[in-house]
Amino acid sequence: MAELNMSGRGTSGLSIDRVTKRFGEHSAVDALSLEVNPGEFVALLGPSGCGKTTMLRMLAGFETVNEGSIQLANRTLASADTHLPPEQRNMAMVFQSYALWPHMSVADNVGYPLKLRGLRGAAYHQKVQQALALVELDAYADRMPQALSGGQRQRVALARCLVSDPSVVLLDEPLANLDRHLRATMEHSFRDFHQRTGSTLVYVTHDQTEAMALADKIAVMKAGKLVQWGAPETLYRQPRTAWVAGFIGQGSQLKVAAGQPGKRLESTALMRGLNAIESERTQSVLVRPEHIQLSLTTPTHRQLAAQVESVIFRGERYELTLRLPSGESLLAYHHSAPALGSQIAVSLQQGWCLEPDQ
Repeated sequence: MAELNMSGRGTSGLSIDRVTKRFGEHSAVDALSLEVNPGEFVALLGPSGCGKTTMLRMLAGFETVNEGSIQLANRTLASADTHLPPEQRNMAMVFQSYALWPHMSVADNVGYPLKLRGLRGAAYHQKVQQALALVELDAYADRMPQALSGGQRQRVALARCLVSDPSVVLLDEPLANLDRHLRATMEHSFRDFHQRTGSTLVYVTHDQTEAMALADKIAVMKAGKLVQWGAPETLYRQPRTAWVAGFIGQGSQLKVAAGQPGKRLESTALMRGLNAIESERTQSVLVRPEHIQLSLTTPTHRQLAAQVESVIFRGERYELTLRLPSGESLLAYHHSAPALGSQIAVSLQQGWCLEPDQ
């Protein structure tokens, strides 16, 4: 099978330089800068109201820019005095609501952007068939949208984007309306699609698990500002601030008399720092559950005593909430369930020292 023309994909770097968007006195996006490499899968991640969808709409051309600039392959799309309309940006957007025409077949929905460009005949049908094949829906060309599942409708919306060979595909919480099982299936579809096409994707979500599973890089946003930018592994293992540490993954934040921000704290120094007097324990440290060793025995002098406050069965493991002598709470995993209220021995293997939140 012939492939869609990939000339517009995987070749265009996207530059966001100190972009600001204000609505009245409120800054929805505040001096945000990102460099997206060609072919990267990037997630804009943050809680509701952090500005991620506003940033996506500025990329698409649906919102103007107050300050800063947006460039694609060194071509200015938006700045304080420049605003290319959406149809001139060579970007395509997949909406949360699918936005399919109910009276059109799957093939007609996918081909609609081509008809607007005046493409007809064999070339039109070939491009539609190729776009549907990329999302593995070529056998559904003649069906109506209402005959499809939610995941299939989302893939039709994706194929409609692909048919016009966009340089960048923008996705606005595309899995938000799907149930948990279908979301997992669609995550696999998005990863597979990205690997096969090499497209540059910018994906908005408030779900950190979704972002971690899909993206090459994640921009974590809070109150319109970029808090941290990096690979999922970096954000998980080396979060910059206490807020990012709490937003990405599970873990416990403790106070220790050791370490400095941006550095890993090994077991001996960490345990010693936890045992210091309270006035000296001023450094916040993140400890992930997988870095905690538990023993259902009497603690030795190299361990901490902890009381079991809750036990939750998670299928492959038990999730424990423990109370340390300092009064701090500790989240840990274990293969068996200790009795509520019992004392167990705890050893922390490592922690990551955090900057204070601004």
